[in-house]
Amino acid sequence: MSYDETTFRQQTNQTETDPAAYRRRVQYDDTAGNTLDQSLRAPVTTGSFAAVEEDGRDRLGVHLGWEVVLLVATAVIGFLLFREDSAALQRPALDSLLVTGAAIGLLTLGAGLSLRAGVPNLAIGPIALAAAFQFAENSDKGLLQALVPALIIGAAGALIVAVVVVTLHVPGWAATLAAALGVIVYSQLRVAPVVVQGDWDPTGQAFLLFGGFALLALLGGGLGAIGPIRRWVGGFRPYGDAARRGSAKTAVPVVIALLLSTLFAVGAGSILAAGSADPVVPGTGLEWTGIGLGLALLGGTSAYGRRGGIFGTLFAVTAMTLFLDYEDLRELDIALFAIAASVFAAGLIVTRLVETYGRPLPAGTGEEWNAAASNGTWSPDRPETWNQPGNPQPAPSDRWDDGPWGQTR
Repeated sequence: MSYDETTFRQQTNQTETDPAAYRRRVQYDDTAGNTLDQSLRAPVTTGSFAAVEEDGRDRLGVHLGWEVVLLVATAVIGFLLFREDSAALQRPALDSLLVTGAAIGLLTLGAGLSLRAGVPNLAIGPIALAAAFQFAENSDKGLLQALVPALIIGAAGALIVAVVVVTLHVPGWAATLAAALGVIVYSQLRVAPVVVQGDWDPTGQAFLLFGGFALLALLGGGLGAIGPIRRWVGGFRPYGDAARRGSAKTAVPVVIALLLSTLFAVGAGSILAAGSADPVVPGTGLEWTGIGLGLALLGGTSAYGRRGGIFGTLFAVTAMTLFLDYEDLRELDIALFAIAASVFAAGLIVTRLVETYGRPLPAGTGEEWNAAASNGTWSPDRPETWNQPGNPQPAPSDRWDDGPWGQTR
């Protein structure tokens, strides 16, 4: 066999011009064309999820580390509150504190669930305020007559919004914002504060209410860490073209998320109205949307919806509840909108933290061989001596036995 056969000749029609492009990669689609750089091949997809996005398990270390920070912050705020008024952490004041925490916790759970499903519910605050008005005006007729109509109306509205989101495939934040504006109209029909008419006091079930919230928060965090459940809940989140319609199976988690987040908001508003001695004041309720979403982000739920912690929601809600009571005792008079903006901004920073350090470790990419010269002067097309300035040499032929190394043969 002669060395000048076509198989061993230098190929002049090369599609790869960079010697460093000769790499061996493991993760690629076998159905793609024969390309030296496997990174140019089409990514493997499973349904509507990119396989490269789901390779490996999320790293929970960053979530656990941040949750330790939240726990320390909660302890510090609790110490400041205890130093300001030790009775604030003792019954009966503790019961009111737990009721407030349960209401804020329900809002945060609704916000976090809608974020994980890819349809952030911006209407939770206005819905909570509207439910507070409904409860205040009808609580004298009994607890059921005050709560059931609000729950039914909220569920019907959530289903309508879910149908709009799924059928038109519009962003969830846009559809829920439109719903929030409509709910605000209902609340602003009141021109004066409304005093709660009934006598139901939720402080009698304070530990039960807050315990229920804590259980739901931990259960949701644990389920969200399971890969198949996380991918099913987030099926509506866009991959590639955000305006492209998804499959029919993505409608189920959207409906569930919007329905539960709305019902949580109705329960939160009713608890806030029943647990406060002050009348319900007309407003927009958007400050509670900001607090709910901000606390969900601060607890470790990513704004993109894919990643979330385990204990973060519980710690963030507890810290906020203690801070609101401390702020009231110190008469700092900080507006709820200012608190919501601050929490939301901090939550966005946490989102970048968990997105940067919470991604799965990259799957094995195989060994890489780099043929690039160390000094950048060597060319694979000719011997090194032929590239020296001032030493012109005739271009080599395609034969391996031509050139300086064949002179002694």
